[in-house]
Amino acid sequence: MSAEMTKPAGEAGIDEDAAHLASLGYSYDQQFKREMTFWGNVSLGFTYLSPVVGIYSLFAASLGIAGPPMFWSLIIVGVGQLLVATVFGEVVSNYPVAGGVYPWSRRLWGRKWGWMNGWVYLCALLATIASVAYGAGPFLSSLLGMESSVNSVIMAALAVILLATVLNLGGTKVLNKVAMLGLLAELGGALVVGIWLMVAAREHDLGVLFQSFGAGEGSNYFIAFAAAGLIGIYQYYGFEACGDVAEEVPNPGRTIPKAMRMTIYIGGFAAMFVCLSLILAVPDFGAVISGADPDPVGNVLLSAFGPVGFKVVLAVVLISFVSCVLSLQAASSRLAYSMARDGILPASKLLSKFSESRHVPPYALLLAGLVPALIVIGSKVSEDALITIISFAAMGMYMGFQMVVLAALRARLKGWKPRGAFQLGAWGTPVYVAALAWGVLGMVNMAWPRTPEAGWFSNYIVLISAVGVVVIGLVYMAWKKPYLKGDAPFGDAVPSAPARSLKP
Repeated sequence: MSAEMTKPAGEAGIDEDAAHLASLGYSYDQQFKREMTFWGNVSLGFTYLSPVVGIYSLFAASLGIAGPPMFWSLIIVGVGQLLVATVFGEVVSNYPVAGGVYPWSRRLWGRKWGWMNGWVYLCALLATIASVAYGAGPFLSSLLGMESSVNSVIMAALAVILLATVLNLGGTKVLNKVAMLGLLAELGGALVVGIWLMVAAREHDLGVLFQSFGAGEGSNYFIAFAAAGLIGIYQYYGFEACGDVAEEVPNPGRTIPKAMRMTIYIGGFAAMFVCLSLILAVPDFGAVISGADPDPVGNVLLSAFGPVGFKVVLAVVLISFVSCVLSLQAASSRLAYSMARDGILPASKLLSKFSESRHVPPYALLLAGLVPALIVIGSKVSEDALITIISFAAMGMYMGFQMVVLAALRARLKGWKPRGAFQLGAWGTPVYVAALAWGVLGMVNMAWPRTPEAGWFSNYIVLISAVGVVVIGLVYMAWKKPYLKGDAPFGDAVPSAPARSLKP
């Protein structure tokens, strides 16, 4: 009887995963432990997507711009991002490697494309960690009964980053458990809060979802709706984190594509339910649209739950913020480790170090804590600088997504035939084209100038920050040629280009 036949089914499956990883050009004796379950993987994506963080952060702005119909953007964006998640599912099934967008792009197109994609996406992730942690500041200050000031928000944000970093350093098992706790707390909290608002604090019927209440007057309403639709655009990313930890999930070719879609389903439902319950509980839409009620979320929750219940809701909201930062850090550290493992980042030797006891890349995790902390501290000196970096975060995410989709579409048109456990078959090319078209429209919407009276810099801040990151990346590529380092295979998806490696 073979050694394979004498092993337990689970262990044999992990051996097969390691063998697949070795066939892709990475060490058979992998360093990560495959200790993340399917629901742990879903939880990682869900807490990264975090419907509570997304809705609570942008509800007031979106409702003020377009009124209650802004709700429909969550459905529109959800469908568009589901297309992207489907593309990612087929790609990760073929290349279940830690780091997500970087190794996928490297294999689908080549070294330069892979490096630039990784660079843009890493910058976006680090900026997003800072923005989410900063957004937690007012909630923590309110929970502790402190006055929300610049200093208190910064201290609270640093505390959230520190807590998430410590938890992440605990290893995959800790990440798996905390992510699942975050999912249960956030999803449970969203359902409880939403149901209570529907039952005890409802002010309107569903008909208001088709009424603008004067929002967008004086211009084409579609323009206002597109601007308010940013709540959906900012909401639906996080599913890709399921693929960032591909080397920590058993049977990733089947598990991760399913987890990505499940993240969209559950996260989308929770986001829409939270948003709908808040809309129906807002007593005066005119006050929100005019700016007289700048904090409709806080006012609705305080009125519906009272001072004590409000504190409990704030605690659940803070769990959502911490879980979101935790998942973002996990994704960014795996990306940094994946790029450093190939020797293409500054300080690669340090960032590629691995803790044999905890089975995590500690210095990559510290990078994912230190850089966002510096960004948060920098807001004390220049608030505009923080706004610039945060504005880039969502655009950078979508740029990273579409670089993968474009590379996959190009490879398909050149003859790439995915061999993973999850395949789209004849639907592949139409889905890829639709996902690319959707992503481009989303980026145009984010970069579109909307307030001519505010000056050119404010109008083009998203575009300027995105171009700035790309230019810095191009300059570094031309100067140091980092893409030439490392011996990981590249550009081997297209059949006419056999697997290439820098190994002699």
